[in-house]
Amino acid sequence: MKQTVLEMIGIKKSFSGIYALSGIDFNLQQGEVHALLGENGAGKSTLIKVLGGIYQPDEGTIKVRGKEVKINGVPAARENGIGIIHQEIVLVPYLTVAQNLFLGREIETSYKTVNKAEMNRRAAEMIASLGVKIDADTLVGNLTIAQQQMVEIVKAVSFNGNIIVMDEPTSSLSNEEVEQLFQIIGELKKKQVSIIYISHRMEELFRISDRVTVIRDGMYVGTKKTSETNPNELVAMMVGRDLESFYTRDYCDMKKAEVALKVEELTQEGVFDGISFQVHKGEILGFAGLVGAGRSEIMESIFGARGYTSGTVYLHGKKVRFKNPMQAIKAGIALVPEDRKKQGLVLGNSVSFNMTLSSLRFYMNGIAINEKKRKKVVQEYTDMLRLKAASPEIEAGSLSGGNQQKVVLGKWLATKPDVLILDEPTRGVDVNAKFEIYSVINELAKQGIAIVMVSSELPEIINMCDNVCVIRGGKLAGKLSREELTQEEIMKYAAGGVE
Repeated sequence: MKQTVLEMIGIKKSFSGIYALSGIDFNLQQGEVHALLGENGAGKSTLIKVLGGIYQPDEGTIKVRGKEVKINGVPAARENGIGIIHQEIVLVPYLTVAQNLFLGREIETSYKTVNKAEMNRRAAEMIASLGVKIDADTLVGNLTIAQQQMVEIVKAVSFNGNIIVMDEPTSSLSNEEVEQLFQIIGELKKKQVSIIYISHRMEELFRISDRVTVIRDGMYVGTKKTSETNPNELVAMMVGRDLESFYTRDYCDMKKAEVALKVEELTQEGVFDGISFQVHKGEILGFAGLVGAGRSEIMESIFGARGYTSGTVYLHGKKVRFKNPMQAIKAGIALVPEDRKKQGLVLGNSVSFNMTLSSLRFYMNGIAINEKKRKKVVQEYTDMLRLKAASPEIEAGSLSGGNQQKVVLGKWLATKPDVLILDEPTRGVDVNAKFEIYSVINELAKQGIAIVMVSSELPEIINMCDNVCVIRGGKLAGKLSREELTQEEIMKYAAGGVE
């Protein structure tokens, strides 16, 4: 039996009288990867914040290596060997890697000045010990997101961290970068570091985790050995029921439908080149490709959020060129952006504010807003999207990731678009919210809305799209019909396996 390095027993935490955690049990063994699984809002983040000393539990016990401990702040968590790598990177971008690793514990010379040379030397040793190839004197702001994440891992381990929490670590990584992360996780396991791994991606959990604990609505549901369970069982544990069909799609004959959006030879020098496609009313056209292939940039150019050098865009057969997104919105195009926090929401404002921000012209009486109309629209999309929010007036930033995504989707549906562009519509969203979003997308297609779906999740592309364009290096590498869609076929084009 492996040694148990962490026990969280009967952890309870409430906010304003409402329990976010209702007696959670969790344990972690030495050198294992233990996945923590649950819907957005299930209590995963709250549990991790209790472990990291950000929140104090109302009840419950935490034991590290069999000894009961009080984690009353982040320094106390570090003293107990606990390091948390959050989904949002918290490094200082204008400092070097070494300066970030030693921030707050700088090495001094005998003259009480900062010993940069020694910090660089030790930082290089720490980085090399995990097989990471990053120069210690590089500015963090010049690193990729994946490299910054590697620095976060090195920093967590450097505090004598033997319990590391990784919260959605692959959400912004390419396939190659994910492989690098998994190699580092392998190195950490060899060093007997224990890892709590939070992710919505089932294929990752089955590849790297030893056990999976599922929580639902703030309560412990159960723990399974990964080798003795399957995705269907875990989904049922997460949502409390079996999902009859995860992907919801009613296909129809596209040949008879009108072409809603047509793009010919769209080019932005140095970014993408000669992109041509068309999407019919009621069609879901997928855009697949590796991270950085240029898919988002193509969509932003069509939407007027960035310029393009040459090419033509037709909307309902009429040539258009939008100078800004407002022109596109008025013409009937909506774009649900890739990054909901930076591009999709005003996090400090209310759900109601966000959901009607792009469609205010529909509720205006002169210079005043018709609040009755506005409230009706908010309620309509709250119901349609099964949005879980205590009130339309609470801050959007206080919602779970899945519910934030629903607010962004509702915001753009309220503009009544004819063409809906979805850029990574289910990124960072739990399995039940995905199911609900897929159902809404299917209904929109049935209503005749032309949908363009950019996604890095191949099962999503394969199960939801009528046709797929594969982008590689800013060029259209291939077009695939529904009958041709397989992960292998898509990746052949995306990774350059065919010419």
